[in-house]
Amino acid sequence: MKRNQQGFTLIELMIVIAIIAILMAYALPAYKDYTIRTKVGEGMTLASASKIAVTEYYQSEGSWPTTNTEAGVSSGNGNNVSATAVGANGVISVTYSGIAEVTDDLTLVPTDISGSIRWNCSTAIEAKYVPSSCR
Repeated sequence: MKRNQQGFTLIELMIVIAIIAILMAYALPAYKDYTIRTKVGEGMTLASASKIAVTEYYQSEGSWPTTNTEAGVSSGNGNNVSATAVGANGVISVTYSGIAEVTDDLTLVPTDISGSIRWNCSTAIEAKYVPSSCR
């Protein structure tokens, strides 16, 4: 009498485990980069209030604010951002905390081009972590 096979053989299980391991080898680094990019993006979101305030100050006063108080904004902080600060010439600096891969600030520099304000982004943060609007 022939016995019917039930369940999976050891080889089939080993193949499934190998396939899962290969998929995880690709997925984990991509997920890590995604989470870091999201944390860095938080700084750009918090800086948007400062960008608006600096632009409005410049439009009304004709000069750049040099402090958060002068611009009328608070030092925005979040889960991964320790401060957003307005400095000389309206430059906004975003300081990160709690992200091991990000040790530098992100800087937004305003430029008046015929009455229109353009924001240039500069940073030493690795390009793959920086938001696309800053690359």
